[in-house]
Amino acid sequence: MVKRILLASPRGYCAGVERAVDTVEQALELWGPPVYVRKQIVHNAHVVRDLEERGAIFVDSETEVPAGATVVFSAHGVAPAVHENSRRLGLQTIDATCPLVTKVHSEARHYAAAGYTIILIGHAGHEEVEGTMGEAAEAIILVQSPEEAERLELPDRGKLAYITQTTLSVDETNEVIDVLRRRFPWIEAPRKEDICYATTNRQRAVKAMLGEIDLLLVIGSRNSSNSNRLVEVARAHGVPSYLIDDESEIDEAWLDGVETLGVTSGASAPERLVRGVLDWFAARGVTDVRPHTDEVEDVTFKLPVQIRRGAGAAA
Repeated sequence: MVKRILLASPRGYCAGVERAVDTVEQALELWGPPVYVRKQIVHNAHVVRDLEERGAIFVDSETEVPAGATVVFSAHGVAPAVHENSRRLGLQTIDATCPLVTKVHSEARHYAAAGYTIILIGHAGHEEVEGTMGEAAEAIILVQSPEEAERLELPDRGKLAYITQTTLSVDETNEVIDVLRRRFPWIEAPRKEDICYATTNRQRAVKAMLGEIDLLLVIGSRNSSNSNRLVEVARAHGVPSYLIDDESEIDEAWLDGVETLGVTSGASAPERLVRGVLDWFAARGVTDVRPHTDEVEDVTFKLPVQIRRGAGAAA
């Protein structure tokens, strides 16, 4: 049975997620429900459910929002066509796109305007990838793996650059980049890497504790890219790992032979979910809980201008 729990640090909410959730909460306070949200504001079922209870209405498309209503765009970003549709429909829009995703969109536009072929490293179907590809669909080629990078056929010596989804595995992304650089030595890279600080920090924190734990539990929802990557990081280094939404999904069979358990959470998971997991273990007699490290993130992002103006007017 588990004797001790090591907590990864940093874990949980990143600045972009905190900004997005705060945006919906403050929109509800300023203007009252309903506030419409296009897609899940962040990829966490608990967060979405809590906001629904407060009056947020989540829709798959801006076309489902009544004319004149307020709609918040999620942290993952949207394509220009979504902005255009929203204007045409007379919607009041609040863009909660993470600024680090906005950076990738800007890179896509810059490279496309300069006549580059752009390789986007990312996962097909992810909302962030769909939004980025919408910035320059005619110029972007999606590559998901080193194998796809090996098979890529491109014109000789044309202008070429790569950009990436912000929530990828650092190691796997570097494998793709290594292939691209070997095959296309002239390829240009972003001035600053696109994988966000929070994704990188959480993966590094997990790697640092793997030599001291027998099992890693990652708290996060199934559709959270960065949470899934944390599981993969542990498994790639030979440590069993499971993704759970909350303590109700813990299977006691996983804990057979486990003395030291690692716990972390994805960038969309609130800290209260970690507390719920720790309470589950405390009820079973596990009292030795300690942080593996004590790294603190101090990144913050300003709320969207509409929220700041609204708060100022209400003051």
